[in-house]
Amino acid sequence: MLLAINANNTNTKFGVIDGDRIVGEWRQHTAATRTGDEHAVWLFQLMQIEGIDPKSITAAIIGSVVPQATFNLRRLCTRYFNTEPLVLGEPSVKYGIQIKGQGAGADRICNTVGAGVLFPKTPMIVVDFGTATTFDVVDEEGSYCGGVIAPGINLSIEALVNATALLPRIVVEKPAQVIGTTTIACMHSGVFWGYVGLIEGIVARIREEFGRPMKVISTGGLAPVFDGATAVIEQIVPDITVRGLIEIHRRSTR
Repeated sequence: MLLAINANNTNTKFGVIDGDRIVGEWRQHTAATRTGDEHAVWLFQLMQIEGIDPKSITAAIIGSVVPQATFNLRRLCTRYFNTEPLVLGEPSVKYGIQIKGQGAGADRICNTVGAGVLFPKTPMIVVDFGTATTFDVVDEEGSYCGGVIAPGINLSIEALVNATALLPRIVVEKPAQVIGTTTIACMHSGVFWGYVGLIEGIVARIREEFGRPMKVISTGGLAPVFDGATAVIEQIVPDITVRGLIEIHRRSTR
């Protein structure tokens, strides 16, 4: 079985894959100083709960946008699973797609590959609600064409709270109405509908510039919060990043 690890700025996700089937999936807060030993203690307990034998792991792949965390994740794989992981960004990794432009992070490449596998021959925009809110543009050939990076929702809330004296920290949720009648209700409305406006505006501009119909899907931890809030997002695909990791591993090892 394959251990797929996706280390993002906020959370690190671990998935165990048997063939094309995800049989276990967990996440923890990303901490660059967390050792391979600490990862193993946590992960082995969760695998035991799901009835997964750690000895059944025969391969691993790591996609990381946190370089300081990569060393310890690699150590987890080599010491506790006795396998040398593929690490996105290294010469041995084959993405099987064209990457137009520079600076695409591992998560965005995985989203692009996953989109191409799940929706072949379909131009797409993948909206990823992570630490940053990213918009990845994928063409008919499954190539990464670039995109947009905007501040993430929680980052925006933190900035609002830290820059003001009286505004409290809030949890993102859909407000009952747009016009708030309390400070907190006003904040909920501004954050939620502000991001809906951002999504709709950026998607419209990408589509206009791209010049062809495009399917829009979303992923990331906060994607469900916006489910049904805008007709622009057609579908939530929570596992698109791990699907990309699975396919990249397949292409690199066949």
